[in-house]
Amino acid sequence: MLQFIFGVAILAALFYYFCVKPLNYWRERGVKQTSKVWLFGDNWSTTIGKESFFDMFVRCYNQFPDSRYHGIYQFLQPGLIIKDLDLLKQITVKEFDHFMDHRSIISEDVDPLWAKNLLALTGQKWRDMRPILSPSFTSSKMRSIFVLISKCAEDFADHFLKKDEEIIEMEMKDTFTRFANDVIASAAFGVKVDSLGEPNNEFYLRGKELTSMGKFWKRMKIMGFLLIPKVLKLLRITFIGDKEGRFFRELVNDTIKTREENNIIRPDMIHLLMEARKGIQQKEENIGVDTGFATVEESNIGKGHTKEITNTDITAQALIFFFAGFDSVSSLMCFMSYELALNPDIQIKLRNEIEETLVACEGKITYEALLKMKYMDMVVSESLRKWPSLITTDRVCTKPYIIEAASPDEKPLHIEKNTLVVISIIGIHLDPKYYPDPLRFDPERFSEENKGNINPSAYMPFGAGPRNCIGSRFGLLEIKTVFFHILSHFELVPTEKTPIPLKLTKKTFNLGAEGGFWLGLKRLKK
Repeated sequence: MLQFIFGVAILAALFYYFCVKPLNYWRERGVKQTSKVWLFGDNWSTTIGKESFFDMFVRCYNQFPDSRYHGIYQFLQPGLIIKDLDLLKQITVKEFDHFMDHRSIISEDVDPLWAKNLLALTGQKWRDMRPILSPSFTSSKMRSIFVLISKCAEDFADHFLKKDEEIIEMEMKDTFTRFANDVIASAAFGVKVDSLGEPNNEFYLRGKELTSMGKFWKRMKIMGFLLIPKVLKLLRITFIGDKEGRFFRELVNDTIKTREENNIIRPDMIHLLMEARKGIQQKEENIGVDTGFATVEESNIGKGHTKEITNTDITAQALIFFFAGFDSVSSLMCFMSYELALNPDIQIKLRNEIEETLVACEGKITYEALLKMKYMDMVVSESLRKWPSLITTDRVCTKPYIIEAASPDEKPLHIEKNTLVVISIIGIHLDPKYYPDPLRFDPERFSEENKGNINPSAYMPFGAGPRNCIGSRFGLLEIKTVFFHILSHFELVPTEKTPIPLKLTKKTFNLGAEGGFWLGLKRLKK
């Protein structure tokens, strides 16, 4: 009996230590915390499909309106959500050395294709890789790749110009992922693909499988990585499926072999990484014209470091580039097309600018002319504010840090090493303190007269600080180019299937619309 009681006591103590105590982490430190659900923290409603992740992070952000920060829980993981913009800048920029890493949940020895990508790399490994990749995304590199993107966008528009219907109804997510797939295939992997003409090409199907977050087992995997990462590591569960991993490995290996044997030079990411492996340093150069308000600046952190580049490193970087381009960029295109369809006055104003630009360019758009389009940049910037694909980001405290008190009712908060810091990007973007009437789609927020009123720390669709998204220029260029070509020939219009108002899906981690983005392309009369 004593042994039984002793055993029960040990189990109870272990249960409390591992399953109960973590959910009191912030309360024990005198920090306000959200109303969490045991084991699931603030993720209970998303886990059972009653709330989208978009809405969850807005709700968590708004829990304590007057606080500079407060505690939340992602399952059993405590996180400190930062709301004060000065504190946010301090953590992401000024004290970057204390908060350098993102949360890492997948082991490199289990899934190197994921753990070796720039987003997942930590510490010195990240510092070494960032300056190797950053020359791929300078404005001068974007100018050289613009011809490729523009050709994909021309082919995209031509595909629908060949159809006879007056209004071509389509699901925009499927349509835009096919366009994004073709651009990424060419720009990162050096492969020409026509995903509208050949809808079942292997590159597209593998990419769709890789980025799909709605399938039951993929959702279970992600929950497992968040809830019991050590168990999944022990079971050697990978984020990237075997078939997708094998396909992209072989593709990169074969591409590298062919280029080396035939001395093929192509200005894409694989070429840049091959050059870096040889010790050839790329010259970084930003030309005068840039891709717009949302473009992030590259920091000098990490410059001067070198590392050995393997084929696995190259594949990992190409994969994360694919992941971001395939899903995140196509999602923004969907939301932007939806807003334009429901706001015809904005669409007309944008089309007028497109027509004026075409006249100035004698019918052929150029890189410089596209990036000088002020209203186009305003529309894209507002789309990124209201519907950022990156709805949240995080940092991990890498060295103990103290958040000093800023008012008499605050006490200094000691941040322990490995503490998770959460930034609700969507919470800030929809905060009426920074954007009056935040749910209204209003490109005029970013006009020459108004954009100076925006606090830079309150606008971060590509993240914040040195760990911002490296591909912002590429994504913005891709979005502007495809909408230039679409609106040159078509009007975006709602159809009977268009969801009004739009409801966000609760079935996937990705940002998307419930029932899809159904819109019509109505051919312009010329």
